[in-house]
Amino acid sequence: MKLHELKKPEGSTHHDKRVGRGSGSGLGTTSGRGMNGQNSRSGGGTRLGFEGGQMPLYRRTPKRGFTNHWRKDYVGVNVEALNKFEDGTTVTPEALVEAGLAKGSGYGIKILGGGELKKKLTVQANKFTNSALDKIAEAGGKAEVI
Repeated sequence: MKLHELKKPEGSTHHDKRVGRGSGSGLGTTSGRGMNGQNSRSGGGTRLGFEGGQMPLYRRTPKRGFTNHWRKDYVGVNVEALNKFEDGTTVTPEALVEAGLAKGSGYGIKILGGGELKKKLTVQANKFTNSALDKIAEAGGKAEVI
């Protein structure tokens, strides 16, 4: 069988209904909408979530908490992941993204204190945790806030 020999199964496609094209079509005059009522009129119908005047579900359910829309999301990278770099290199946010340790930089990169650092590095990032600063200094490296 070749691509040009393929055929659709019989009955798999249908013609679109041509509404409002005369009484002979079977869908003339009222175009299948019935005589009267809200849905027979143009623009008729109810909005999404409308429940006939009953309090809609999205308003009945209790709301909890708070979402800060101005929150700044930093991408966290553990100190242990920095062992991937060579001894004595300067680790920048671009280098972290390039090495696959951070998916983009968002608002910036924050170095977290998870794991042990075994190499002497100069780390440049937007934020550091106190434990990360201690571990970088302990390994003989430097932490620079951008």
